Amino acid sequence: MHIFYSNQITDNIATLPEEESMHCAKVLRLNVGDKVNIIDGVGGFYLGELLFSHPKHCHITILESTLEHGKRPYHLHIALAPTKNIDRFEWFLEKATEMGVDEITPLLCDRSERKEIKLDRSERVVVAAAKQSIHAYMPKVNPMMPLKQFLSREFDGRKALAYCEGDTQAQLHHWVMPGESCIVMVGPEGDFSPAEVALAMGKGFTPVSLGNSRLRTETAGVMAAAALSLMNC
Repeated sequence: MHIFYSNQITDNIATLPEEESMHCAKVLRLNVGDKVNIIDGVGGFYLGELLFSHPKHCHITILESTLEHGKRPYHLHIALAPTKNIDRFEWFLEKATEMGVDEITPLLCDRSERKEIKLDRSERVVVAAAKQSIHAYMPKVNPMMPLKQFLSREFDGRKALAYCEGDTQAQLHHWVMPGESCIVMVGPEGDFSPAEVALAMGKGFTPVSLGNSRLRTETAGVMAAAALSLMNC
């Protein structure tokens, strides 16, 4: 059954965004009365029936609702410096969504080669990945944030710094326990600067290892997401 995303559900009627409506009405050519599934990105999973079909706005009657579908008792957050090649960063967004990450923060670091991202484009990647993997929850993608500003925030749970240089004794998958909330920071292609590492450690972040290989930024992000996801299966 086809699955769509909508964050506009009122009085048992879901309205699809224009991009989703175009896919429903013009690409798939679904008709009034056809059954579809809907996710709202915040835990709602719905069965609906197409009430009105138009390329700019489709309306769907909700027949069945499941709230907090797939809810987890912990929070997984990956803060990663976007790569110069935006395709690599979007690949990370896609895979992190499929693996069940709750929050993603793009970081602006001393050695960052990419200084900005288009948040609406990132959100479209996340929506597509959530539909493909049938996740009712989608990760929140935050605006790009300077590292120093990011570290001024308060975080619950474990705080890990995926850092290539120096002696990192802890393996991420051994250091975090199942059911624990965790945030992992991954640096840019040139890694974190020594000043950034010192600042992060001063804020309670622990350097961790993601294995014996030197990984690309986006691969490190996916490796962290996979390790945290697998330990909580």
